[in-house]
Amino acid sequence: MQAIYMISIAHQSLPNPPNEHQSGSPEAPLIEMEQIAKVFKTIAGDFTALKGINARFYRGEFVSVVGKSGSGKSTLVNMLTGIDHPTSGKVRVDGVEIHHMHESEMAAWRGRNLGVVFQFFQLLPTLTLLENILLPMDFTAKYPPEEREERATDLLKLVGLHELADKIPAELSGGQQQSAAIARALANDPPIIIADEPTGNLDSRTAATVFEFFAGLVQSGKTIIMVTHDPSLAQRTTRTILLKDGEIVEKTDLD
Repeated sequence: MQAIYMISIAHQSLPNPPNEHQSGSPEAPLIEMEQIAKVFKTIAGDFTALKGINARFYRGEFVSVVGKSGSGKSTLVNMLTGIDHPTSGKVRVDGVEIHHMHESEMAAWRGRNLGVVFQFFQLLPTLTLLENILLPMDFTAKYPPEEREERATDLLKLVGLHELADKIPAELSGGQQQSAAIARALANDPPIIIADEPTGNLDSRTAATVFEFFAGLVQSGKTIIMVTHDPSLAQRTTRTILLKDGEIVEKTDLD
């Protein structure tokens, strides 16, 4: 895959998360999850996907969320994006309680503050790559209309796909589609990237390249929260949150 191999990243350790116990004023968390619970109602009865989750995420962190299938990983990140609502508890992003917003407000807020990368890409199949990347900019109007196409083209160049700008997703490989999805997530230059199993459908070489691209974004100041099933990738992030049966646990509890 040609995409994103053009990005070169210095081989250096990611920064440590802020230490609230160090002397001086602690850095305020960018994202706070306070006693988040989520109960789904099913034919078989209630299913509790998250149980009193408390978590904080800081600016410039690269956090991996890991755990077995059904542990609550995707439900957790869906709380951060506003795609799903908690049964109880609060999510604050930069001081804003996001689940108090109406759906239209939430959509506008999400478009400006979050870039979301899905496992199955979620590119609109009838739009070209360029049009897929223009869509978030058209929705939020963060950039003037006359600047959007140039910005979208620059993002495609960033991930090595500018020569494929007029292609539709079905004409691309899985790795190329994921690269386009990353470019779309960056369309409005959001401070936070949420990635739900972004390497799950990629071969190991392409997955490693996607990870290096994310690491470069963190070095440039982005905050990334990534669900992954790959322990080797999780070990290379700033820190890891491990889930078991809807709760954050210590690693030894997963053994």
